[in-house]
Amino acid sequence: MSTSNNLKKVTVPSLTKMKEKGEQIAVLTAYDYLMANMLDEAGIDVILVGDSLGMVVLGFDSTIPVTMDMMLHHVAAAKRGIKRALLVADMPFLSYQISVEKAIENAGRFLQEAGAEAVKLEGGEIVAKTIEKIVKLGIPVMGHIGLTPQSINQFGSYGVVGKQKKIAQQLIKDAQILEDSGAFSIVLEKVPSDLAKEISEKIKIPTIGIGAGKYCDGQVLVSHDMLGIYDKFNPKFVRRYAELGKEIRSAFSNYIKDVKNNKFPAENESY
Repeated sequence: MSTSNNLKKVTVPSLTKMKEKGEQIAVLTAYDYLMANMLDEAGIDVILVGDSLGMVVLGFDSTIPVTMDMMLHHVAAAKRGIKRALLVADMPFLSYQISVEKAIENAGRFLQEAGAEAVKLEGGEIVAKTIEKIVKLGIPVMGHIGLTPQSINQFGSYGVVGKQKKIAQQLIKDAQILEDSGAFSIVLEKVPSDLAKEISEKIKIPTIGIGAGKYCDGQVLVSHDMLGIYDKFNPKFVRRYAELGKEIRSAFSNYIKDVKNNKFPAENESY
């Protein structure tokens, strides 16, 4: 249950103030009304409708096949369950890379059609000008550097990014450029903990880590991973707070057994 302190609406400036006060920012993903509503009532700060829905909800092998229409559908569903949390929508592959104009149009659609309050773009220096244009039009942007899943075909694996000095220096530069471009926060994915610490100390906007250690200004996980529902992906950085997948499968099996053995419904479950 939310505390009275958690009842105040979270906004983009709220996150900056949290960093200034040293208060950690809690972020989780949701793709539908029910999950978003439960997260909101629990007091989560930010709900990210990630393109990770392609894997954990839609059954794709990566985030690449996820389209704008798919994302708009799920962002709108999540929005209906939220009163307090800041709602951030992931911009899917090819929704912002083709042109700045297309990126602005799609970012605007997330706010206008689905009720998002901010969007997230993957990439560093290469997307800085796009972010700057979007922000100037009044659309808050969250950055995302380190491992960027939409570029998996370029990376070749989901390994740690930034162990080499040259790449680490580029990530620091990317973070500073994104801040200068107007991003209000940056996701750091699968980067070494000491590098994440250095980046977090060099910029004034909050860093949100996923596999980036404890020195970021906040943390994000895919809800289906931390709940143990999606068990096809179990990296080192995911802490399992529940094993709901096992419980759900067991409940389904028990239901099937009861129906097959004519034990459901019972007299007290009938009219």
